[in-house]
Amino acid sequence: MKSVPGKARKLLSTERPSLDHTDLDTYPVDELVAALIDDQARAAVAVKQAQGAIARAVEAAVPRIRAGGRLIYVGAGTSGRLGLLDSVELYPTFSWPSERSIALLAGGQGAVYRAVEGAEDNDGQGAADIERLLPNRNDVALLLAASGSTPYVLGAMRAARAAGTLTIGMANNPESPVCAQADIGVTLDTGPEAISGSTRLKAGTSQKIALNAFSTALMVRLHKVYGNLMVDLVPTNAKLLARAIRLTALATGADEAACETALKTCRYRVKVAIVMILLGVDADTALQRINSSDGDVRTALRRE
Repeated sequence: MKSVPGKARKLLSTERPSLDHTDLDTYPVDELVAALIDDQARAAVAVKQAQGAIARAVEAAVPRIRAGGRLIYVGAGTSGRLGLLDSVELYPTFSWPSERSIALLAGGQGAVYRAVEGAEDNDGQGAADIERLLPNRNDVALLLAASGSTPYVLGAMRAARAAGTLTIGMANNPESPVCAQADIGVTLDTGPEAISGSTRLKAGTSQKIALNAFSTALMVRLHKVYGNLMVDLVPTNAKLLARAIRLTALATGADEAACETALKTCRYRVKVAIVMILLGVDADTALQRINSSDGDVRTALRRE
């Protein structure tokens, strides 16, 4: 398409220079830090305004994931790295299988550390990366792009939709293609950045908050939490071993020594230890009750 002389391309909201801090480079350090922190606070407001869309995304994802689907995060640059971060944290936090939480980053895994020139502009590669996973109707793809128009992400979305995969678009500009073309669009309207175009700032912060809310709510609905206790963690280090003991004590009221004994008996599975202690049953019986209750501790604790 030919450009129109004298007519400037309309700037995206995230690309427009902020009118709040036009002399940012002249600020004393204290004032500079305060301005950057204050601007970041707007990210939470943008996520709050998208609360309904995030809730709809969780509701739509739950039955698919319960049926064996996978979470597939797709993004470029900061958005892609945030998707990767959310995906890898699900295993130690919720015992979520790594093979069911996959992150695709434009430019491949090397792009985690160094930007890969032109990778985000390759829509064909986005489609190919999705197709290589053999997506299906139970999968859930989270398509992340601050601009909302990243070709790699849009290519991945088209391939995911063609396979019947649920697509959830997340972007920081209103009326973006990523949100418009997804089954569910989550617009995080953060506006101009304190440093114009630097979407690693509050646009990135808003995506991190939204991803936290989405994946955590999803895991709660999948019975990975009892009350507000993280009872499906994987105790992979000394800190988490100690946490498993504390969580069991909080859930049961038993002393930590008794909790540690129960946990050792059931290979440090907090859910199982809770049922063992509260119902006075052995590890095998407790595990059977958990499994027959779809992992729901409350149901497993109901006496017959």
